[in-house]
Amino acid sequence: MTRSDLVAKLAERFAQLTQRDTEFAVKTILDAMSDALARGHRIEIRGFGSFSINRRPPRVGRNPRSGEQVTIPEKLVPHFKPGKALREGVDAIAPAQSGPAA
Repeated sequence: MTRSDLVAKLAERFAQLTQRDTEFAVKTILDAMSDALARGHRIEIRGFGSFSINRRPPRVGRNPRSGEQVTIPEKLVPHFKPGKALREGVDAIAPAQSGPAA
């Protein structure tokens, strides 16, 4: 599902909201989540999951073209951990949707 799919689905579900209002609401929520993560906060949505920031320590890598060693700096990356309800819901639906093993 893309962002525009989400906007369309919400606009369809809530007829009192215009497409523009729905798009604004989705953008506002996602911007607020991005800002919170950028400030180092953790986001928890009960029944869905939590977003946090993981630290990737600096390491030594290798340039695939020349083979020389390259120092890769530390990075902070977003991380999503699904909640129990989401994991169980996906697990319950996934086997029914998958076809026979080839």
